[in-house]
Amino acid sequence: MKSKERFSNLKAMSADQLSDELLNLKKEQFNLRFQRATGQLENTGRVREVRRDIARVKTLQRQKAAAAKA
Repeated sequence: MKSKERFSNLKAMSADQLSDELLNLKKEQFNLRFQRATGQLENTGRVREVRRDIARVKTLQRQKAAAAKA
């Protein structure tokens, strides 16, 4: 259920907001990878969540671009 709520929240965002969200998620992903490499990562499931959120944002960006083009 949580991912469906996240997806609906992302759907309501504009293209600029999606770009900002993607940037924030990529920064978080980098920090999580760094924590894992140094052995400081406590919530290992968050890596998977962030990766999937990045995919959701990219999917929505492509959909909005295609809709604007059509």
